[in-house]
Amino acid sequence: MEYVAGIENGVSMPPGVTPINDLKNQKRANKTLSKAVSLHLEGKLESAARLLTKAIEDGEREPSLYSALGHIQYEMRDYEAAGRTYSQLSEIDSQHRTAHFNRGVCLGNLKEWKDAADAFRRAFEADASRSDAMLGLGIALIHDGHPGDALMPLEKYLSLFPNHEQALFGQAVALQQTGRHAESVEQYRKVLSRNPKCEEALSNLVAMFIEKKDHESVRRYAEMLCELQPDSPVATEALATLAFQDGDYLSAARHCRTLCESAPDRFENWFNLGVAHHKMGNYDKAAQAYRQAASLQPSSAQSHLNLGVAQQELNDLAGARASYEHALNIDPNQSGVLWNLALVLEQQGERQWAEKLYARINEDAPEWGDACFRLGYLRLLRGDYINSAEAFEACLAHRLDWPEAHLNAGIAYARNGNAPAARKSFQEVLTLRPDSSDAVRGLAALALEQEEFTEAYDLHRRLIELGEHSPELFYNAGLICQKQGQTQDAVGFYQQALNEDPQFAEALLNLGHALMSMGQEEEARSYWRRAIREKPELAQTYFEPPTA
Repeated sequence: MEYVAGIENGVSMPPGVTPINDLKNQKRANKTLSKAVSLHLEGKLESAARLLTKAIEDGEREPSLYSALGHIQYEMRDYEAAGRTYSQLSEIDSQHRTAHFNRGVCLGNLKEWKDAADAFRRAFEADASRSDAMLGLGIALIHDGHPGDALMPLEKYLSLFPNHEQALFGQAVALQQTGRHAESVEQYRKVLSRNPKCEEALSNLVAMFIEKKDHESVRRYAEMLCELQPDSPVATEALATLAFQDGDYLSAARHCRTLCESAPDRFENWFNLGVAHHKMGNYDKAAQAYRQAASLQPSSAQSHLNLGVAQQELNDLAGARASYEHALNIDPNQSGVLWNLALVLEQQGERQWAEKLYARINEDAPEWGDACFRLGYLRLLRGDYINSAEAFEACLAHRLDWPEAHLNAGIAYARNGNAPAARKSFQEVLTLRPDSSDAVRGLAALALEQEEFTEAYDLHRRLIELGEHSPELFYNAGLICQKQGQTQDAVGFYQQALNEDPQFAEALLNLGHALMSMGQEEEARSYWRRAIREKPELAQTYFEPPTA
């Protein structure tokens, strides 16, 4: 909540203007003024104003005419004209008892606070007994954005009238705006002790305690405000804020809905309603609220971003993409929009554009690490292994304990033929996550490639111990055993591969070779026949020894 709302509603100008001078105080009767008074008493304000204006235009310069005209114009709520009249009166008589003060009141009603403050200051200089000029000066200074300067005149006024509600309220506002919260609370409480129904004091207390994150005090004063005004936007907004902070999104949605109904043209109400529904997983209602918020404030990139997220949750990828693109047109560098749009593009198969968006995310953005990871992954998919590894290394420069980044960097290095770097990356994974079968598999593949069969066999055994039972794993273990002359073990692994996939043609073929070397010719031939039946092209390698 902003303090301004409380000031506007609560710190008002001193009531009215100084009355028309009593005719008994005039040295001589003035026919024009007498007639104006008669018209005024009959309620003919416009006629009285015209009469006085004509007299002044005809050359009459009696101050009482200006004073009377200003009073009538003020009653007619023509504050601009009244202000001009009182200004003219002050030019005729710079020490006039009421001209400066009444001009200040008119300027205050026109919200010309700087000039109003100057008028009240001059009123006090002209007549030091005018304590209400001090009150007016303090109020004008608050509105003009000088709460610190407002404190002295308000204190002077309160030294004369310590229980004056308007002055107490003004002092409370000035103290609040200058950060003297404890003193401000004390003054607001004085106001409430005299007027428990002062909604402005309650509203400003709510705003102050929200800023101080004093939830209990917020609740207390918001509930008091609700008792006075059940539909109070200040109280409802405060209760919604508390509900959000408490994680009570159902209550938050209820309060936000009330705010939407009372002020349907306020962007924040619909946006917050969308957030409440979003937090509860009501993505359809969230999208409706975000859409309304976006219609009220089309330039809000955040509302389009949130709408896109809700649409993405609803699997409306086309809608989400349109929302993100709209947000991106508003703010081309918003990292959240770039990230979410790139994810949608990936889902739609537009990886090349997604990759470009990931690359645009600033390194300082919270999404940068994940975006860098996705960038490395997409480069890996399209075979750009050098730049893929570079992206994963960039991830690790910011977060060294990231096993997935180490793993993918290892894969990129391996595919680019950089076995030492790949091995180092896979070993880093195992340091962070000793049971990573993916890292063990990567090391096993490197060992096979470099014909380090003993290490490769140990790594395959470790994979099996980790619970891996893929036919390819058993097949490779069989190949390693067969190359090392461990034919019986090779047979066992090939059979396990076939248990996982009975149509695994290469396992059938190599099992046949292993059995033949063990003298089991007939059984070997049966496996070869099955292998050729499953994959006829294996006939070309029928007479070749098994390879990895």
